[in-house]
Amino acid sequence: MSDRAGVLHVKGRVLVGPEDVRDELWVVDGRISYDRPVGARDVRTVEGWALPGLVDAHCHVGLGAHGPVDEGTAEKQALTDRDAGTLLIRDAGSPSDTRWVDDREDLPKIIRAGRHIARTRRYIRGYAHEIEPEDLVAYVAREARRGDGWVKLVGDWIDRDLGDLAPTWPREAVEAGIAEAHRLGARVTAHCFAEDSLRDLVESGIDCIEHATGLTEDLIPLFASRGVAIVPTLVNIATFPKLADGGESRFPRWSAHMRRLHERRYDTVRSAYDAGIPVFVGTDAGGTLPHGLVAAEVAELVTAGIPAVEALAATTWSARAWLGRPGLEEGAAADLVVYESDPRADVRVLAAPRRIVLSGKIVG
Repeated sequence: MSDRAGVLHVKGRVLVGPEDVRDELWVVDGRISYDRPVGARDVRTVEGWALPGLVDAHCHVGLGAHGPVDEGTAEKQALTDRDAGTLLIRDAGSPSDTRWVDDREDLPKIIRAGRHIARTRRYIRGYAHEIEPEDLVAYVAREARRGDGWVKLVGDWIDRDLGDLAPTWPREAVEAGIAEAHRLGARVTAHCFAEDSLRDLVESGIDCIEHATGLTEDLIPLFASRGVAIVPTLVNIATFPKLADGGESRFPRWSAHMRRLHERRYDTVRSAYDAGIPVFVGTDAGGTLPHGLVAAEVAELVTAGIPAVEALAATTWSARAWLGRPGLEEGAAADLVVYESDPRADVRVLAAPRRIVLSGKIVG
C-alpha cells in the first residue's frame, strides 16, 4: 500500500493488550478501526501477530560520537530504528534540532527532552549544555520549552579530582530545577550510573532515572514509593567492562566501580521490578551505540529475570501509556508491527518484523 487510498486489513492475532487479543483490525485513512469498513475496495491483507509500534524510551536521534550530526545521518538513524520496529522514540537528549522529523510520515514519532544539561566539563564534549548550578533553573526552563514534555539532566559523571563517579548537582539546585520543570508542565529524567546522586534526585521529585545501575537495596523502597521509573539501557551497560579497561591507568577507582555496576546489573533490574518500580525499554542508541537495538534490549530485560510479557509491555502497552501515546485503540494512528509468531511466548521474535505499518502505510 503506497498511499491511503486503499484499506489495510490486519488479521491473525492483534495484541491490543497482553490479554486483549482480537482477530483483526482495519486501517482506514491512516486510523485503526475494529469495524469492517462498508464497501471497502482495494483491500490489502497482512497476516500475523500485531503489536503497537515499539517504544525506545532512551534514544538519541541527531547525536553522534562527537555531538550533533547532519540531517542525512539523523535520517538514517531514525530509519534504522523504524526498520527494527521502533515507531515511538523518547529522545533522551540531543543537540540537534529534529523537528523536521515531525513532517515525515515515514519516520518514527519523537518525544524530545531537549538537550542534555550537564555541569561544566562533567560530560561528553559536544553533547550537553555545560553550566554551573546557579544557571540550572534557567536552562531547565529553556529545555522544557524546547522539548516535548521532558527535560534531561546529567545526574552524575566522573569527577577527575576524585577519580570516580560523583553527583553533578548540589541538592538545592536539583530541587529548584525539577520544580521549575514541573511548573512548566515537563517531567524530568537524569543520567545516573552511580549510587550517590539518586536519593537527592528522587526526594527532589524527579520522574525517571536513566541507567540506574547505582540502585541499591536501601534506595529501592524510595523509588517504589515515589513511582520513579527506570530505563536500564542494558545494551549500553554491556559496554562498561570495555570502558573500564580504557580508563584503568588514569582512573583505577572509577574503573573498578564501573565493573561492579556491570556485574550486578541484572540483579539491580530484577530487584527494581520485584519492588514494583516501573521499568521501560531504552537502548541509548546514538552517540557511540548503533540504532535498531530495541529487540536486544527487550531480550536483556528477560535475561535479567523480568517475565517475557512484562518485558514486552515495557516497549509496547505500558511504555505508550507512560508516555501518553495511544497503542492499538479505536481511532488511533495506525502505528503497528506484525510478527510471524507470538512475541509473548518468545521475545526474540521482535528481532524479525514481518511488516511495519507507520501512519497507516506499510513502510517495511
